[in-house]
Amino acid sequence: MMKRGTEEDQDLQLQRTQQILQGLEATPLGPPRWRISPEPFWISTEEMGFFKDLGNHLLAFYQALNTLYQQSARGRLPQWIAQYLDQGKPPELVAYGRMNRFKALLPGIIRPDLILTEAGQVCTELDSVPGGFGMTACLARLYSKQGFEMTGGGDGILHGFAQMIRDVAGQEHPNLALVVSEESRAYLPEMTWLCEALRNDGFSAYVVEPDQVEFTERALLVQIAPPNDGHRFSIDVIYRFFELFDLKNIPKSELILYAVKKNLVSLTPPVKTFLEEKLVFALFHHPVLRHFWLEELGETHFAVLKGIFPRTWVLDPREVPPHAIIPDLKVRDQWITDWKALDHLGQKERRFVIKPSGFSELAWGSRGVTVGHDISEKDWQRVIEEALCSFYRTPYILQEFHKARQVEVCYYDSTDRVVRKMSGRVRLCPYYFVVHGKAELGGILATICPLDKKLIHGMSDAVMVPCALREK
Repeated sequence: MMKRGTEEDQDLQLQRTQQILQGLEATPLGPPRWRISPEPFWISTEEMGFFKDLGNHLLAFYQALNTLYQQSARGRLPQWIAQYLDQGKPPELVAYGRMNRFKALLPGIIRPDLILTEAGQVCTELDSVPGGFGMTACLARLYSKQGFEMTGGGDGILHGFAQMIRDVAGQEHPNLALVVSEESRAYLPEMTWLCEALRNDGFSAYVVEPDQVEFTERALLVQIAPPNDGHRFSIDVIYRFFELFDLKNIPKSELILYAVKKNLVSLTPPVKTFLEEKLVFALFHHPVLRHFWLEELGETHFAVLKGIFPRTWVLDPREVPPHAIIPDLKVRDQWITDWKALDHLGQKERRFVIKPSGFSELAWGSRGVTVGHDISEKDWQRVIEEALCSFYRTPYILQEFHKARQVEVCYYDSTDRVVRKMSGRVRLCPYYFVVHGKAELGGILATICPLDKKLIHGMSDAVMVPCALREK
């Protein structure tokens, strides 16, 4: 086993870092726009057990959420549930997602955003159309070549993704078109690497732009330009690497959805906008729905999810009746019945995050996210007002802020060409692939940001590195 990087000399760390950098530069990802570490982010055996189990807890949540929405839409549960989840969506897109033939479909990739706190893991978001898994797969292979025992294995993400696509297709050798929109173009290099790696393993996979897809009454086709093969093939599965709010800007999206409806091609993730809303955490914590979640999930799944999902509320501007309160929301030991009561909170009391729930160009990455105690009282009041005014177009949520605990990491300083230590806070993003009704861990990406950053996300000052099992 490798020695811990903190016990190694600078020369060995520099040598390893240079090899990783050279490996990256030889791929479509090119030189990294983040900080490289000479070692992975270490996961303990106990933490590894948590991550292995978490995927199936989250899959159970998606299954229950799917049932919750459908029963609400059909009037078997309160209709306000589906109304929240459909708020601001085009009616035709809502109707498409409600079609009976898509009833059981769920995302093939599950990626939670987990913050490591002093009290344990906190899941701030769930992403069913995640970026980063191509980059994580590339990094995992490069670090694995350095002798590290990567979570999920050196090629865990590649194998997990391929198996998931086979499961969606219902065949062993499908043709995959990974469709990347213009809005998601920043992720094109990592998806290009992913498909090249899959083809090297004998799996037919190509990155295509939406306007490359050709429609016929029998199939969807795509022409692959040289030097990548220069041939035309029928698509069996489309992996949708584009957001549903962006459909109107995606060439041929109507033809793609028509072909899916006519069973000419399989599509994952499914076109179900309600599965991509952050306000689902508010529904999970709603006291009226507690019995539903317990019945659908069982006590074990429910207890785990309750421990990691932060309390969340929908910023709904409608007046609360005099006899009602906003569940579990108190200020200075007083129950809240009006969002305006939050306007004059002191800085230490504003430990909340406000962000769009979904179906918006501001609802992915760190866009549109406001940390309450990081802004002035005046700006806090403005953000609340804007969020409330946006409700009928794009609902916003209020969520508890959880401070990540401090960690130490090594990184390569390219200016001085030395390895330095950095104190920071980490977000862990495990990638789970759903195959035959089970969620398997493919790998974990760690993003460590300096201590002065309130939001943890990919940035030039961040160390981004795959995770490995810490040796005894």
